[in-house]
Amino acid sequence: MKYETAMFALAGIASARDVSIYSMRMAKREVPQEHSHEAVLRIVNTNLQLNNPLKIQDTVFALLGDKAAAAGAPNVKDLACLQQIVADQAFTNAKAAGDLEGQANAIIFRALERNTGSVGLASALCTSVVAVNPEIAVITQHQDPASPEAAGNKDIELNVAKQLAAIGADPLLALQSGTFAPGKIGDPTGAGNTCDVATDAVGCIISQNLLTPAATEAEIKAAVADVAAGGAAAGAAAGAAVAAAPAANASAAVGAGAGAAASAGAAAGAANAAAGASATVNVQAFTGTLGGAAPPVVSSNSERAFAVNGATFLKEAAAIQRSCAIQKNACANAANSGQLAGGAGQCDTQEKACLAASGAAARRFKKARRAALDFGSCGSPAIKFAVGLDGRKEASFQSANLKDFNHGSALNIKVIADFTCNKLQSTCKASAATVAACQSAATAAEADKAQAAADAFNSALGVSA
Repeated sequence: MKYETAMFALAGIASARDVSIYSMRMAKREVPQEHSHEAVLRIVNTNLQLNNPLKIQDTVFALLGDKAAAAGAPNVKDLACLQQIVADQAFTNAKAAGDLEGQANAIIFRALERNTGSVGLASALCTSVVAVNPEIAVITQHQDPASPEAAGNKDIELNVAKQLAAIGADPLLALQSGTFAPGKIGDPTGAGNTCDVATDAVGCIISQNLLTPAATEAEIKAAVADVAAGGAAAGAAAGAAVAAAPAANASAAVGAGAGAAASAGAAAGAANAAAGASATVNVQAFTGTLGGAAPPVVSSNSERAFAVNGATFLKEAAAIQRSCAIQKNACANAANSGQLAGGAGQCDTQEKACLAASGAAARRFKKARRAALDFGSCGSPAIKFAVGLDGRKEASFQSANLKDFNHGSALNIKVIADFTCNKLQSTCKASAATVAACQSAATAAEADKAQAAADAFNSALGVSA
């Protein structure tokens, strides 16, 4: 990238979703391109700000030269590592939130080309800091396409694809980490083949058709073939059971570019079906197919009750979000590459519809789940959370069915959940599968607090208080 001296007048930096991030008074400088992948910057900045211990003002500083970067990251000692630090923290935050889109964009951000002093000049690599997340640690940034170091850009894109496939994202998104066509060394204008538009939400390198990836789709698919197979095997071993329906969804997704991740989910489903896995329910009811179908969200009796393409979740809502995000990524990739007419905006609209469909799906799931479980001689094992139980002034947990699960209220849901599971086994004579499901529901509930804990327990069993 091209970059020389710049003077910054920073005012009210909030987030990268505010397109008026900062104003610049420019001295003589080369043409910049730090906003060329604006969509990636915005998503990464949103996740960075969730937990930002180094108080980095904005992701864009990580793509600037050292002098300019220091203004937005005064607590970072080695500015050659700022881009890795931002990507690593954003990935950590997104992972904690169960946000696949956030994780994928953090990986892509780590690979973006960083501004340098002139056409053909490579940027320094980070050698003093080791990333916490291995998905980030193994990636370096693209280099100026006119530099000798650009010979490694293809390997960077293939590496990005492998990390995307490993987390269940579309590996073809790695192409969007690519940079521009080579500029002319010595170009007095400094313009090269770049663009830099902070108000272009898609990213001017995409909207202006300037993206020039070093790798091809075929090379990426070949590079992630083993990763996809490994992911499917891991999903099967972990018991992420997938019903027969996902195979059709996977085929549709592959045809539209959602690819290896959906294939991995289908392979995991086939492996588990062959192993005699217990019946499961797909709670993803959305039927939109822009860019491919949304991957199925299936339930199992494992500790983490919901699975999407081999990734497991405690909560149904988080799993639904992952499924919708995978579909959105595939849709955006197809739109940005010209395979899908109408632009990427329709992908955002589809994602909202996908998320909205989860309410109805949840209700159907609860009915199907309850029908599949045998509570023996007892009725609903649902747990409620409310104020005034047993005369308490504070909110507490108690069974909603005191006839069959008569126990005093408790401040810790584990007390009520464990009692309920034991009662299902000893008195209600529920099936072994139901007792196992109850124990998994109890584990899921312990990860939450208050009403969310009761909701997690009830949702896993398909009941309501």
